[in-house]
Amino acid sequence: MKRLIKAFLVFSLIISALSSCLYKQPLFDEEAWRREIENQSPDALRSPHFANGVYFNPWSARKHGGFGRFLRWKLSRKQDYTEEERVFLPKVIPDLKDRIASYGQGDFISWIGHSTFLIRIDNAYFLTDPIFSQRALLPKRKTPPAITGSQIGELAKELIVLISHNHYDHFDEDSIKDLPENTRIIVPMGLKGFIEGMGKKYVTELDWWQEIVLKKDIRIVCLPAQHWSRRIGQDTNTTLWASYMISTPKLKIYYAADSGYFIGYREIGRMFPSIDYALMPTTAYHPRWFMHYAHMDIKETIDAFFDLGAKYFIPTQWGTFWLGDEPPGYPVLELQQRIKANGLDPSRFIIMDIGEIRPLSKTR
Repeated sequence: MKRLIKAFLVFSLIISALSSCLYKQPLFDEEAWRREIENQSPDALRSPHFANGVYFNPWSARKHGGFGRFLRWKLSRKQDYTEEERVFLPKVIPDLKDRIASYGQGDFISWIGHSTFLIRIDNAYFLTDPIFSQRALLPKRKTPPAITGSQIGELAKELIVLISHNHYDHFDEDSIKDLPENTRIIVPMGLKGFIEGMGKKYVTELDWWQEIVLKKDIRIVCLPAQHWSRRIGQDTNTTLWASYMISTPKLKIYYAADSGYFIGYREIGRMFPSIDYALMPTTAYHPRWFMHYAHMDIKETIDAFFDLGAKYFIPTQWGTFWLGDEPPGYPVLELQQRIKANGLDPSRFIIMDIGEIRPLSKTR
């Protein structure tokens, strides 16, 4: 694996060196893309989405485009970013384990980094897409994780892990192995065997719209997302991707994971009124011609937030890995600009520091 990573790194350096002198970025029609979304049928959200050994998004099925399309992206000229946009990163607050240990009673959420959040509700701990490793296959962290899996194990007697899909920045083998043996792990279809192969016994596999009820009236609902899946040694879309709702008598928290903008957000908001917190993806959306199907830009993720009808927006996936053309801190700078330009209530957008502990409370 290390040799493979080194080979990919060399390849990436060569491609980066060539990119400044080859393709122009293809034009992208935002209005046509929005019309396509508006024509999606809510009924398709519950249509069959597995055939001939692969999963697909039945409301807007598309081919991924293959290596040729990926290569064209890598060989295209990049958008210019200012110095501030290139270097901006979130703050990192140290000693998270000790601060949680002395926190006392009460529900909270803490950002570990990227899409990994630690959530405590009634002394049950939830962890989303854990990645504590220095690399997501190739991209290297720009900021450290606020805590490790073994440290979480020292704090949490009851740990429930939600894994959204198998891309390397969301499904990290070393991080999963680092979690306590009794961790309860919830995955979308096709991933159970992979997790069990990592030595974890308590694995539940869910399809879209399926749910599991845990003790203390905690309900986890697996919900659609508009994305795709693949890993080295695995064909495209042979495992499912998902978002999740954590629903308790006290709180509703929606974890959107990775997704493009689609009609599903309105349906999820209709089915789960009064969502308290929505954890929304803000990464890898430049260039739009390449990224738009599987990743929302900032305008779209704000639209998705309002479709959901949630009270608070928490941005995820920024500030850790450089995945798209845009620098890792750029999404939050754009988010702040759009909040101001559109006259939105800034108090509804909770931009966390890595390692921050934010109290949670019922919002309505």
